[in-house]
Amino acid sequence: MFSNLFESTTIPMLQEAVNFAQSRHTVLAGNIANMDTPGYQIRDLSVEDFQSRLKGAIEARRRPQLPISPGDLAERSTGPFGQISKNPKTVTRHDKNNIGMEFQVTEMVKNQMQHNLALAVMNSQFQLLQAAISERV
Repeated sequence: MFSNLFESTTIPMLQEAVNFAQSRHTVLAGNIANMDTPGYQIRDLSVEDFQSRLKGAIEARRRPQLPISPGDLAERSTGPFGQISKNPKTVTRHDKNNIGMEFQVTEMVKNQMQHNLALAVMNSQFQLLQAAISERV
């Protein structure tokens, strides 16, 4: 009963957005921590890839439930966020390090804002569910 209640809201999708933002924050923080490591190449999680997977999951939720195919399981085994990729948006320095501090901090701030937005929307969803369960308006 309660699982259907949660599944009918945006909470599962918001949870994935929060998880992605947390994972991406870890990768971006690692880039900043290795800023002075010679030869270190920055890494990032693909926001576009995550957004396309999330869109596909939302569309799949709207369709009637179909049996899981082996291709679906293979896609799930790569993890919810895909591969960590090299980020070509910065310039390589003389020590072959390609970390731009300004770019990394900007990406972290944008990531934090997305994380906070997803948490705020999730909080409002929980408040609506709490009001519905307690029969208040």
